[in-house]
Order: sequence, then C-alpha cells, then structure tokens
Amino acid sequence: MNRREFMKTSMIGSAGLLAGVASLKADQPVSKRPNILFAIADDWGWPHAGAYGDLVVKTPTFDRVAREGVLFKHAYISAPSCTPCRNSILSGQYHWRLGPGANLWSTLDPATPVYPLLLKKAGYHIGSWRKSWGPGRLTGWKEHPAGKPGRGLDAFLAARPKDKPFCFWLGSSDPHRGYALNSGAKSGMDLSKVRMFGCWPDSKTVRGDVADYYFEVQRFDRDVGRALKKLEEIGLLENTIFVVTGDHGMPFPRCKGNLYDSGARVPLAIRWGANIKKTGRTIEDFVSLTDLAPTFLQIAGVDVPKVMTGKSLLGLLASEAEGVIEPEKRSFVLHGKERHCPGQEGHKGGYPCRAIRNHRFLYIRNFKPDRWPAGTPNHDKAAMSGAWLGDCDNSPTKTYIDANKDKDEKHKRYWDLCFAKRPAEELYDCKADPEQVTNLAADPAYAETRKKLAAQLMANLKATADPRATGGGDEFDTYPYFGGVPRRPGARKKRR
Repeated sequence: MNRREFMKTSMIGSAGLLAGVASLKADQPVSKRPNILFAIADDWGWPHAGAYGDLVVKTPTFDRVAREGVLFKHAYISAPSCTPCRNSILSGQYHWRLGPGANLWSTLDPATPVYPLLLKKAGYHIGSWRKSWGPGRLTGWKEHPAGKPGRGLDAFLAARPKDKPFCFWLGSSDPHRGYALNSGAKSGMDLSKVRMFGCWPDSKTVRGDVADYYFEVQRFDRDVGRALKKLEEIGLLENTIFVVTGDHGMPFPRCKGNLYDSGARVPLAIRWGANIKKTGRTIEDFVSLTDLAPTFLQIAGVDVPKVMTGKSLLGLLASEAEGVIEPEKRSFVLHGKERHCPGQEGHKGGYPCRAIRNHRFLYIRNFKPDRWPAGTPNHDKAAMSGAWLGDCDNSPTKTYIDANKDKDEKHKRYWDLCFAKRPAEELYDCKADPEQVTNLAADPAYAETRKKLAAQLMANLKATADPRATGGGDEFDTYPYFGGVPRRPGARKKRR
C-alpha cells in the first residue's frame, strides 16, 4: 500500500472525548461547539516572552493568555523549518511522514487529512490570514489547507454564518527577517539585559540584532492582542480555545534550522475560558505542535484520523495539576530536520537529523555528518549558486560571527558551534549544560545514556514510519525546491 492509499484508508479513526469537560459532547448542536483561534508567529522561539521570564521583550497578550489559561514549558516543533513545521501542525503528523512536505519550499500531498478541512466538513466556518501554510507550491488542492486566506479577523467574522462555530488561523510574518536596523534599541530596549544564547559572542552587534528581533515579536503580540480584544467585545472569547505559539526558533545561528532548544523549542500558551478549571498553571510535560490538530478535532467532536501521530492535549487542559501531569505519555519529545535550503556542495540535499529530548538529556543523530549542518561556507562551491551557510538566514549576527572567526580561539569556538561540521551523534546534559554547547557523546561516562537514547530514538522513528529509520530517506534530497537561498553579501550569481 502506498502512502496516499494509507492516508485514505486511515480516515476512519476515532478519538473518544474526555468526560468532565462540559462542552465536548459530539452530538451537541454545531453552534454550541467551541471556536478555535490559532495564532502563530514566524520564527518566534523559546524563551522570548515575559511569561518565561525574559526581561526585555514585552508580550502582554501572550502573558495574559498564559495567566488566564495554561503555559507550556516544554513545547517543541516537529521540524525547525517553516514549511515542514506548518505541514506537521495542519496534518497532526511528524513531518518525516509527509514525503516532499518534510522540506522547506515544498508542497503537501492533497490526500493528507488536515484539521481545518475536517472541521469544515463538520460544520465549522474556517479561514486564515497572512502566513499559514508554506512557503511552497500547492497543487491538487481544491481548498487551501489552512482555510481560505482573507483580509483579517474582522472580515472573517463578518462573513461567518451566525449558527456556525469558527476555526481561524491568525498568521504573521513577524519576527521573520529582515529587520529595521537598531529598531529595538531605538524603541528603548536595554541591550545589556538582552537574553543571549551561549553559542554567540557577546557583542553590541549581536545584542542589537536580538533587540531588533524582539521589536517584531512585540508587533506580533499586539496583533494577537487585537484579535483577543475583538472576541472579547463580541462575546465569543469564552467559548474559544485561543492558542498562541511560534513555528520554531529565532532566525539566528544555531537556532532556526537546528535541533537544540534554541531552534526546536517554542512558546505555547492556551486559553479556553471555564473549560480550563485551574488557570495560571505551568505544565512541564513534553508536547509537540503536532498535538494541536487532534486537540482541535477532539474539542469539536470530530473523529481523529488514525494517521495522525499527535496526542490530544485535552487531558492536560482539563487537569488541575501543575508540572508533569502525564509522565507515562509525555516524558520525551521527538523532532528532526530534512532539507531546509539546498546549501551543500556537489548536490542539492539537506542535513538530515533527528532528536529525542527528555527532562535531562538531548540526543541528536546526524545521518550525514560529512555535510555542512548550516550549509557550506564556501559559496563559490555551492550546488545552488552563491548559497552561503544557506540554512542560516543572513543577518548582522551571522556576518559578525563569520567575520571574527579568526580573531581568537573564543571566536573560533562560536563559529564552530554555529557552522562547523558535527559528529554523527550529539548528547547534551540539559541540567548541567542548559545552553547545550558541550557534546558528551564521546564521553565514556555517558556511554550507557547515549546507547539508551539512541535505541529509544530509533525505535520511535521506526514506529512512526520514518524513512531514515527504515532503510531509506535519501528521497528527501530529491524532492523539488521552489525557493531561493541566502547568498554571501556581494557575491555574484553564477550564470548558467
């Protein structure tokens, strides 16, 4: 049976609704079912929100959602890359199950069940605004997988039949690059208090670049705030599950496109009126954004397709406990990457890798350690003309780290952490080394831990039909790529 046939025959699954959550009866009138508003930023990573203790960035809307709902401390994406992450959210599946949908600037098989269209069939009014699916090309879809793009929430609500609940995707291009240089500092941010990851040099250039990123995070938060206020004014907020998150880490070296917490961990807060009986809770369970699709379907009383690998969050939302609530189900999380940009030398493949993260350790398996993890630094040798460290967006931080790599050993270390080739295995003790910069994979003292996590990772990848674990995977390198690449500033594009 091929993948398309498997998807079609897997549509008959069911997902029993949790007892005790008042508004979740499958046979109740459609008009009484909860509304869904999903707000997602572009390149907004953990822990850049006031609710997580960031001292500079101001996120009053996100903080309110967390205060009046729940805050997740360990939320992760399936892939730290826009298109595969969004594919995984829509489909409720790990990206490695989606063929070309595992890559950036790709497509998505129209046979893939996606939660917005399943909700539409169940009577929901659906729509989206700004960045939802993508980037890439959709072919064969009769309807947009995230719901018809529109002019904003006000227009969407004005067109909603009064007897229908709604499902709305509020997208944003913030805080994706480019940034207005020094916008953060000019707005009054204190650069000395900017949160710096341990893989970067502490320089005014880098601090200013992070502040410019913060400036756009705040703009996204204001957009979400206007949506929350609108629902509150028209009396729909309390019957709306309101979700705020990002699609992966910030667009900086060793963040976006990487499997460290700086790239794969994201903010997540959920508000749902009286259905969350104890608000202001902090949840430490590991959750994946693939869990959102089955959650949304379950609250609507819609059967969850068996093909979905995500696990509904309703148990966590309905609980009144804090910390770790479902240790038997959520003691770890999986994530990975296939091709982000085709930035290698001699071929247009990506940097395939997978990871397993628990409360103590992060283990990463790099399947092609001979390749450059952020793309080749040798732009004149790149298979795609001019590609320069193509898996890392161009920025003042990227340029600074590269320009100063020969300054001293410390700066060389920063370049190596961000751009140098990596071994087949990486292991980090997240308690002793929260910045995840000291690889323990070759340390004999951690040999048993490494072996155990490696076996656990591969077993779970096989169970979820990951081609990298079942003897294949190279097909990911061959799928079409419809985008461009970051090019070295000043480099001329080669003529064919």
